[in-house]
Amino acid sequence: MCGIVGYIGLKQAQNVLLEGLEKLEYRGYDSAGVAIYNGDEIGVKKTKGRLADLANHLDQKALVGQLGIGHTRWATHGKPSDENSHPHVDGEEQFAVVHNGIIENYIELKEELIAKGHHFTSETDTEVIAKLLSDLHDGNLISTVKKVVKRLRGAYALGIISNYEPDKLVAVRLASPLVVGIGEGENFIASDIPAILKHTRDVYILEDGEMAVLDQHHVQLMTLEGTPVNRDVLRVTWDMETAEKGGFDHFMLKEIYEQPKAIRDTLAGRIKDGLVDLSQEVGLTAESAKQINKIHFVACGTAYHAGLVGKTVLEQLTRIPVEIDVASEYRYRNPIIDEHTLVVVVSQSGETADTLAALREAKKHGARVLAITNVVGSSVSREADDVIVTWAGPEIAVASTKAYTSQLIAIYLLGMYMAQLLETSVVASIGNLLDELQSLPEKTEEVLGQADKIAEFTKSIVHHEHLFFLGRGMDYAVALEGSLKLKEISYIHSEAYAAGELKHGTLALIEEGIPVISLATQHAVFEKMVSNIQEVKARGAHVLGLASEGDTELLKSVDEVMYIPTIHDLFAPVLAVVPLQLLAYYACVERGYDVDKPRNLAKSVTVE
Repeated sequence: MCGIVGYIGLKQAQNVLLEGLEKLEYRGYDSAGVAIYNGDEIGVKKTKGRLADLANHLDQKALVGQLGIGHTRWATHGKPSDENSHPHVDGEEQFAVVHNGIIENYIELKEELIAKGHHFTSETDTEVIAKLLSDLHDGNLISTVKKVVKRLRGAYALGIISNYEPDKLVAVRLASPLVVGIGEGENFIASDIPAILKHTRDVYILEDGEMAVLDQHHVQLMTLEGTPVNRDVLRVTWDMETAEKGGFDHFMLKEIYEQPKAIRDTLAGRIKDGLVDLSQEVGLTAESAKQINKIHFVACGTAYHAGLVGKTVLEQLTRIPVEIDVASEYRYRNPIIDEHTLVVVVSQSGETADTLAALREAKKHGARVLAITNVVGSSVSREADDVIVTWAGPEIAVASTKAYTSQLIAIYLLGMYMAQLLETSVVASIGNLLDELQSLPEKTEEVLGQADKIAEFTKSIVHHEHLFFLGRGMDYAVALEGSLKLKEISYIHSEAYAAGELKHGTLALIEEGIPVISLATQHAVFEKMVSNIQEVKARGAHVLGLASEGDTELLKSVDEVMYIPTIHDLFAPVLAVVPLQLLAYYACVERGYDVDKPRNLAKSVTVE
């Protein structure tokens, strides 16, 4: 989850590294640091706190040099502190390393190195790498790195420099993302493309078990065994403007308002002649689709909530049983999967460690794996059998918004495509469903037009420390996502419940004045939902209702009501989540917290 950047060339590395780290701060921001070779030795400056704290230190005393590595940290081993910040060096300061991931066997390695006389100054797992580089150094940086990584167990992306060979920058990837940027007279490494996009659009995306050796003019790719790797250069076509705020106060708000475009882009080119066409992305045929007897959705966090919606969508459209699992639990429950199982993994980054592990578990048992991801060339997209890319564009805010709605669109497309292959009864109405689906961008814009009303309502909840979301059916899935958004950026404790479960314990928590947000967009359970709302109203709750236009009956049961445009119930989750995203955003602003970088969280979760 940490961010790595590295540079070798003719420019001052400090400037390149700081610029790159700024683009990666969404990956972690409890500390930052750089290591730069100045012609004689490696100078290191690192500090607890935001990147701005590091920049202030470097303003007072710059590190000069044209080779360097930088890091912004999300703490896993050891609290945020100057000592635990990266880069880490060996005892003689001949090697410097930055690391994203977790070294699972670091304790045994540390004990071994201490027994040999090495002294440790941090609590991190990463420091063992620096000490191993010194301990195993054989006079050649590349062969030394190979020996070191053979000793490591876990997940890592590494950037390494050494006084012994100051004309080289070495990068290694195993289960944590890393890209190599190719310039003219300069080369780069980074955890994500935006960090280097100012300098180059030509990149290699390293795959697991690969190493890159960079000098000023060349890049060598090889396996960790030393076998050369030949790979086409990937040309990045999007520009940096899409990763900037564009006049909005925060990335999250910008990304909420980008959802109509993200929906249009994800639909583009996938509807032809009145049918869904995924034939260029999904290798399923009518024959192979009919061999599938169960579907598993596997994901984490917000993507898991998209999968909850997907369970209902695919069951209704395909009539195939669907299970939904949290990825971090999936492989540990020994799931019943075989060649007749379709496993759908959902990940914005395509690098989510638990989701990637679940994908590999599914493939080990012979399942067909289909990935829904926002990143072309990511690990998930490369290892899955089929990939549906969500064209949401770069999502910078830690709290996911447009990636979630784009995932829902991909799920709808998949469900309708499979219904066509299976020739289910839904096919007769596929034209009407597609009309509704294609109306979502405009109707999402209508919801965004109510932002001022949502901001006003938010003022009534920001001083509460507890809040509840209620829903039934797909509204319950949306309630879970709304609750997650609120708690992760405003730090208001919120819980989402299936409304029918109220009387089985939850009512004990309802007291006078407590805010309850009640979703009632699913017409099949609308009357039931109204009854549940009356149960919390009778106990003094202050209720905000969310319903479809025309469902005025809700007005009699709630304190305030907000409407989404009329849409088929199947697609209501796309519209219903938008007010909840805005609610979380305005609550965070009102409470004075950092919208884009909530505490203790990072954007891309690349550790288990």
